[in-house]
Amino acid sequence: MATRISNLASVDPRAEIGEDVSIGPFCVIGPDVRIGDRTVLESNVVVKGRVLIGSGNHVHPGCVLGGEPQDVSYHGARTCVMIGDDNIFRECVTINRATEKEDGITRLGNKCFLMANVHIAHDCKVGDRVIMANGTMLGGHCHVHDFATISGAVAVHHFTSIGSYSFIGGLSRVIHDSPPYMLSEGIPTRPRCVNVVALKRNGFPLATIRALTEAHRLLYRSRVGVENAREILKANGTMVPEVENLFAFIDNQVLGRHGRGRDRRKVA
Repeated sequence: MATRISNLASVDPRAEIGEDVSIGPFCVIGPDVRIGDRTVLESNVVVKGRVLIGSGNHVHPGCVLGGEPQDVSYHGARTCVMIGDDNIFRECVTINRATEKEDGITRLGNKCFLMANVHIAHDCKVGDRVIMANGTMLGGHCHVHDFATISGAVAVHHFTSIGSYSFIGGLSRVIHDSPPYMLSEGIPTRPRCVNVVALKRNGFPLATIRALTEAHRLLYRSRVGVENAREILKANGTMVPEVENLFAFIDNQVLGRHGRGRDRRKVA
């Protein structure tokens, strides 16, 4: 099928538009934008700055992709937003370009679902199949790993990491790294239990879920300490790869400041 661009849209001729793209009325597309095949921009969508969008994305009205980073140190550097394939952007999602403080890229993976009014700030890295519900906000430099789910109206502090297959409960304030495979919630968030629903839906064996449950009990309920918990799990044969991933995440977390492993990059 041919690309369809509304007569009421403003598309810079230098923009690269793929095959079978639909750009609706009142969209504004800047000169440094590349839009992949089969992507749909419904209406009133602004894509500005250097933005690379993959194929099969669906962008609902009011979204702004590639706006300048909300960082007073930014002075017009040629940074970018990189977006993968088959993502859904509901109404009024905003994704800001990066600063020069890391690699100059704000990145979104593949098959993510961003609900209305989600904000992804500069220098964030969001993995594949991530779900973020209405009104959730990521501060700058956050990392959200694959298959994480963040519920509605969640505020995530800058430099925070959210692990794979984790779930963040609604109205939470995330100021520490949230470990993988866990359901966390609260102000501030705490790991309450294993995210059993997500693990079952994604085919994790029952033995793995039981091992993660025991790891959660030792780490967050009995609080025997990381090293003691590690030794106990090794001794009873439940140090499965997922539990090893959990401990690797915690080991990295404690290297940073304020419970955020990536915060150590700011230390002189």
